[in-house]
Amino acid sequence: MPTLGGLLKKRRTKDSQTLSKELQAGSTTNAHTPTSPITAEDTHHHNHEHHHHHNPHPSGNSANSANSANSATNITKQQSNQSTASKTTDSQTASMQSPALQPSSSAHSNSGHQHHGNAASIHNIIHPSQQNQPQASRAERSTKGKYMLDDFTMQRTLGTGSFGRVHLVQSKHNHRFYAIKVLKKAQVVKMKQIEHTNDERRMLNRVRHPFLITLWGTWQDSRNLYMVMDFVEGGELFSLLRKSQRFPNPVAKFYAAEVTLALEYLHSLDIIYRDLKPENLLLDRHGHLKITDFGFAKEVPDITWTLCGTPDYLAPEVVASKGYNKSVDWWSLGILIFEMLCGFTPFWDQGSPVKIYQNILQGRVKFPPYLLPDAVDLLSRLITSDLTKRLGNLHGGSEDIKSHPWFAEVTWDRLLRKEIDAPYVPPIRGGQGDASQYENYQEETEPYGLTGDDPHGHLFPGF
Repeated sequence: MPTLGGLLKKRRTKDSQTLSKELQAGSTTNAHTPTSPITAEDTHHHNHEHHHHHNPHPSGNSANSANSANSATNITKQQSNQSTASKTTDSQTASMQSPALQPSSSAHSNSGHQHHGNAASIHNIIHPSQQNQPQASRAERSTKGKYMLDDFTMQRTLGTGSFGRVHLVQSKHNHRFYAIKVLKKAQVVKMKQIEHTNDERRMLNRVRHPFLITLWGTWQDSRNLYMVMDFVEGGELFSLLRKSQRFPNPVAKFYAAEVTLALEYLHSLDIIYRDLKPENLLLDRHGHLKITDFGFAKEVPDITWTLCGTPDYLAPEVVASKGYNKSVDWWSLGILIFEMLCGFTPFWDQGSPVKIYQNILQGRVKFPPYLLPDAVDLLSRLITSDLTKRLGNLHGGSEDIKSHPWFAEVTWDRLLRKEIDAPYVPPIRGGQGDASQYENYQEETEPYGLTGDDPHGHLFPGF
């Protein structure tokens, strides 16, 4: 199913047309240091990130959904696997040293890799610091025309979708590895994703943050759009969550805290993300998060009405086709925390999107008995349809979330500086183009870099 950013397809994601049809049909209720790919020996260029996709099976292998018609099937399969998660015994104080969270011998594990021990150091969050939280840069950057295909050596495909694919590449200039997303312009136009593709580029141009993907540069030829991004070696949080079924409390807290800082930053720029879920959270070589796939991101100073997102994660005001604001991201944070702690989403109903929407509108959440009281309290105050009570939407803004008792141990400034060890370190060889955490795909047969007639080029002026 295509994401609205003209990106690759993502499991569970729906575009506005698909969501509208479902609603109408079924309901009467409306840290290595980021470096430009052209530095080191040559400084006259710049570069960017990646996305790929997964099937819902908890095997740890990731595969992309091929089209929107597969969405309901994907949800059904994924949730049937998720339904076993609540049967798993979970010590809420366990660390990621739990055997369930050790690297498995999955199909994409490489026996020749150096496996790092999982750092059971979530307690580091407790240590306070008197330093002020650094402010992330808000300067916009120009990415147009700074790169070309000849600046890179293609390595392999990391993900595929209806609009194109993502390739692992190596810069010929600084020899570092990056990911290039290649989108077929004809397909973007056919799927009516022009605006959202341009929006994604604009949003990524504006952001620089430790927990957000970096867009280094863009260009286009007669047939394709190219986006150069970080290569985030550790794969999706989704794969780790499915392997472990659900996360111990401190592990979910670590990832939720990093997401909170990223959303806080985006909202300070009046950007709503609108597609928070484990599939869009990548792990870097040290185990820290990078939010990727800005296909739904939009600059919204006040309210917007666009119907888009992932069924399980949609806020009730979106489902009801009402105007909504940044608070939909905080609702989604609640759903994400719930899924990390429980292994399933709170409104899932036999894989039926329409039933999911009905459950969201009814707003009844059943909390499993193994959830800690503080977690239940936080989730109750995030997953609420009452906007006058939803944390993040109140007078205190994101500070109300950060100061909640569930996050009591978190030292936010140290977390932002990545001074807190991640609870899980991916078993990869950092900086060597190790793509073992990604599925294998057949390579592209259509040549890139073609010249000639370009009927769609004018539709993507920023590239």
